[in-house]
Amino acid sequence: MKFRYAILYVRDVKSTLDFYVNAFGMTKKMLHESGGYGELDTGDTVLAFASVAAMADKGATLANVKSPSFEIAFETDDVTRDIEKAIAAGAKLVQEPRHMDWGQTVAYVSDADGFLIEICTPIG
Repeated sequence: MKFRYAILYVRDVKSTLDFYVNAFGMTKKMLHESGGYGELDTGDTVLAFASVAAMADKGATLANVKSPSFEIAFETDDVTRDIEKAIAAGAKLVQEPRHMDWGQTVAYVSDADGFLIEICTPIG
């Protein structure tokens, strides 16, 4: 078995894709003609977004965005630069960059739907 993709349910798929492209330099892989589903080109494991309406069709509801149950992490060689870029693109700062005891620099932002996003250096 192979972990293939993660799908986050959002209010506006196109705007979310645009945000991740602008904030983190991702490449949009596809946006379905309905506008209700889209993917980023993120390698072997795809980060995808589907509309909240699609989630409602499955009988589910939005999670509490003030208490996220997971985070997305992007690795970079310059956390400060990339946090500033994300904020300029509309991300909300959650935690300033911090150097951790194990040799990693870590910072957090959230997107418009409240998803927690970690920006970090490789563990050194």
